[in-house]
Amino acid sequence: MLKIEDITYSVEGRPLFEGASATIPTGHKVGLVGRNGTGKTTLFRLIRGELALEGGSITLPSRSRIGGVAQEVPSSETSLLDTVLQADEERTALLAEADTATDPTRIAEIQSRLTDIDAWSAEARASSILKGLGFDSDKQKMPCSAFSGGWRMRVALAGVLFSQPDLLLLDEPTNYLDLEGALWLESYLQKYPHTVIIISHDRGLLNRAVGGILHLDDRKLTYWSGPYDQFARQMAERRAVQAAEAKKQEARRAHLQSFVDRFRAKATKATQAQSRIKMLEKMTPITAPEEAKRVAFTFPAPEELSPPIVNIEGAAVGYGGPPVLRKLSLRIDQDDRIALLGRNGEGKSTLSKLLAGKLEAAEGRVHRSSKLRIGYFAQHQVDELHIDETPLQHIQRLRPDEGQAKNRARLAGFGLMAEQAETEVGRLSGGQKARLSLLLATIDAPHLLILDEPTNHLDIESREALVEALTEYSGAVILVSHDMHLLSLVADRLWLVKGGAVTPFTEDLEAYRRLLLAGDDDIKPTPKPVEKPRKASRDDILALRAEVRKCEDRIAKLEEMHAKLSAKLADPALYDDAKIHELESWNRKFAECEEAMLKAESLWIEAQERLDAAESG
Repeated sequence: MLKIEDITYSVEGRPLFEGASATIPTGHKVGLVGRNGTGKTTLFRLIRGELALEGGSITLPSRSRIGGVAQEVPSSETSLLDTVLQADEERTALLAEADTATDPTRIAEIQSRLTDIDAWSAEARASSILKGLGFDSDKQKMPCSAFSGGWRMRVALAGVLFSQPDLLLLDEPTNYLDLEGALWLESYLQKYPHTVIIISHDRGLLNRAVGGILHLDDRKLTYWSGPYDQFARQMAERRAVQAAEAKKQEARRAHLQSFVDRFRAKATKATQAQSRIKMLEKMTPITAPEEAKRVAFTFPAPEELSPPIVNIEGAAVGYGGPPVLRKLSLRIDQDDRIALLGRNGEGKSTLSKLLAGKLEAAEGRVHRSSKLRIGYFAQHQVDELHIDETPLQHIQRLRPDEGQAKNRARLAGFGLMAEQAETEVGRLSGGQKARLSLLLATIDAPHLLILDEPTNHLDIESREALVEALTEYSGAVILVSHDMHLLSLVADRLWLVKGGAVTPFTEDLEAYRRLLLAGDDDIKPTPKPVEKPRKASRDDILALRAEVRKCEDRIAKLEEMHAKLSAKLADPALYDDAKIHELESWNRKFAECEEAMLKAESLWIEAQERLDAAESG
């Protein structure tokens, strides 16, 4: 059991904890949540003993081992598998001692302990963990130096999972995982035999892998049973009750104060006035809870282009050698919301770069609308910002002819207010850098927005704001993300990138999740390719449906305009002699509207007939 009792701690005079207490029962899986900057990571450091408490205590059962991913595995020539095996320090030490021990009693003790800790199955367990995090058998034999920092972070995570500490502390573990790795981690943590505390903004992880939420707010800790969605509902209900109570108390205060102000000076009412003054003094203030600061993203709206905005026929793409992807026949319309599924290394990023025009097709044909503008956000772009410049300077470089006020308004539309606008990027938080990168990617109002892991540094409120912005956005979206919650709310089409091909995944994300957890071999690409065969493909049908919806939207707008014009022409004041020229103008607009309605209805009938024929064929 982890007991946090009445702890106090400050950073540079700013209190992070004041009399905070919580108890985490042994074996529980808990999500630690709270606004950015409230002290979640600091709490982990206090639990590990890296920082000294100013007051209170944190206690664990004696001899409990605490583990966490503090930093990536160093670049070395040690293989990934051996690196993970070495993370179990007791096993490593016992095996080393077994090679040199000569005392029969000690040898027996070593062998008995190795059996107790299941040392002989260690290699299989370590290999299984590495596989779950994206390393196949061949990669497990490679040295750590062969992998980038992000991949070495996965090895560090594999090491701490393998060592199975009694208290596992994980700080945003999915930030360096893909969707498949994140889903595997969820499943692994559900079965983890000891206590786990996770700092995360991933709602899927907080709903499926934990059974309780530890909320850090107003320098206090509160433990809530249940997953994140249940916690969020309970918090909303509590806020509503407290706000209502605060409102009632404020009305009561105003009533008492009014009596005091009116009758304090009157001798006949002095006693009653004094009584009410005492009542006011004894009244414990009820403060309405502060709502989470509303965050938003403001994506500029592009003009509408004729479909398709991207059409790929028989294309192959790679990096100079054998193609990574082959026989690509894809179509994208402006109202598409497409999620790319597939393991790391299968070609999701390669496809994204082809669509963005950052890679040329080695074969086939890629046609993009002549007026097409593309916005591209990738994880590494956050690291490519100029750390010695401010966000305002970044925007002014792209918009040198526009005034500071307009550029500041752009930044504010992405949650970067006056203070952050003038702060060097190197001093901004990861979330603020991600917001700036999203602003730079969308500043030209792209018709096609390609987002590769856009949520890695965003908190839960920012992720919800991103979902809202993408829902309202009038351009096409190509999305790569490990955040199942984001994918489920934004994407209406799924493409599976696997084995050098891109195929539609016709089931839903839950089905994909089940297939991944069942094993990679069970994931079968849908036989029907994403191309234009003689028989209408699913993409063709979706495109026709989109065309029908656009026709219906156009008719609805024209009907609304027709009603307004009819009301205007029904106004008797319009028929005064003095307004004869104005009347002619309104009549002309009315005639043009009716003509446009006839044309729109004709286009809708044609589109509906094509859709009916495709669906019946």
